[in-house]
Amino acid sequence: MIRARSRSPEDTRKLAACLAELAQPGDLLLLVGDLGAGKTTFTQGFAAGLDIHEPVTSPTFTLAREYHGRLLLHHLDVFRLEQVSEVLDLGLPELLDSDGVTLIEWGDAIRQALPNDYLEVALTFVDGPINSPDERVVVLSPVGPRWQARSDALAAAIRQWIGEPPC
Repeated sequence: MIRARSRSPEDTRKLAACLAELAQPGDLLLLVGDLGAGKTTFTQGFAAGLDIHEPVTSPTFTLAREYHGRLLLHHLDVFRLEQVSEVLDLGLPELLDSDGVTLIEWGDAIRQALPNDYLEVALTFVDGPINSPDERVVVLSPVGPRWQARSDALAAAIRQWIGEPPC
């Protein structure tokens, strides 16, 4: 588990762009956190790190969007799904087998339908009287061999981002 603190939406975007440099075809990231915690903001930064220049918006009502850059980015939001079985209707198995990277907002809701090989990105609000309302704690949890093999690279990216954002 790797922890970092983002002080603003721009910090979150820069952190995500740093992590996108480590992305490989077939990667899966689960974005978890409360409503408004920064999942779409993270995706915007990740897309920028993949050299995607078109606007990235939440796919809450469309459920899935696709963006073209250095790698294909599949951006899903499963907040509105009522049953885990609906994941199959999104073509998720095909997306995961593609040469792209898949980011799933609210991914913890369908964790049991996913392969056990992903990076969980948890964004949580920072409570307290001296904290800005834009501050977030970002916790990266590599699950499975793909991301665990990059744990050192993830930690190095975080250290570089903390010391001198952006990467």
